[in-house]
Amino acid sequence: MAKLSSLHRLRRSLPGARHETLWLRYRAPYHWPSMLAFLAARCIPGIETCVDGSYSRSLVVAGRHAVVHVTPSGNQHLRICLEGVPAQALPGVIARLRRVFDLDANPACINAGLSGDPLMARLLQQRPGLRLPQGWDACEQAMRTVLGQQISVAGAMTLAGRLVQRHGQALRLAVPGLSHVFPTPTVLAAAQFDNLGMPRARAATLGTLANALLAEPGLLRRGQTLDALLSRLCQLKGIGPWSAHYLALRQAGAADALPLGDVALVQALRRLEGEQAQLAERALAWRPWRAYAAQHLWASLGPDETVRR
Repeated sequence: MAKLSSLHRLRRSLPGARHETLWLRYRAPYHWPSMLAFLAARCIPGIETCVDGSYSRSLVVAGRHAVVHVTPSGNQHLRICLEGVPAQALPGVIARLRRVFDLDANPACINAGLSGDPLMARLLQQRPGLRLPQGWDACEQAMRTVLGQQISVAGAMTLAGRLVQRHGQALRLAVPGLSHVFPTPTVLAAAQFDNLGMPRARAATLGTLANALLAEPGLLRRGQTLDALLSRLCQLKGIGPWSAHYLALRQAGAADALPLGDVALVQALRRLEGEQAQLAERALAWRPWRAYAAQHLWASLGPDETVRR
């Protein structure tokens, strides 16, 4: 085992086998049950599985099909097993994994920003180290967000599974439960989305976003100012404030993004504080960590209550 940095360690298999095991470090605490529950509710059939506390998914790395398996290993590390990832692509994959699983978050800083609010102080105690899951890539997260407009998470994943079966490529590795890789922006930009089981306007928005990401691959890049990003997204037909904030939160890493119109957020807040609670008013106390506050509210709901998130 070779120590590569203070943030990750690596063990390689025999040359040519293209199997690696990584241990990615994070700041404790890390509430893995909430992360796994989030991922399990959003597994796209054929692309992802959550089994026995472990998450697996297919992906494309440097033009090759690959698979990642993620489990907690204790001692402030996630254990990552990779199949099919070229050695030269490892740094990029590590960076993506750190982003997706929010491994660089600083729980102490987030707690300090939120714990002054009594409700958030209580939720922080219930799920210490709750992370903000991020999308695997801009196109996939954009498609997930549009598919999830105004329907349940389960309904959105059913639509996503149909999308993958119709437009995704068959996975070139034999892995139980995984059969495809997610369609590329090029494929989706030219695709027809009729008969997927969604309104025509929403189907058109899938194509609009795929084309927008082809024209501007950095549209959802991290580090943008939130207001500028929201303004640009809302100029796209079919993208309103909810979708713009959700994309900012889930893909661009905007820690203060908050989709105020989210049905589940309103439901969670009123269940915790009463029917008179107003999300916009209460959220003023959660800045600049409103995205993490939202994740705590969503996590407070049961798996059958996950609507539009």
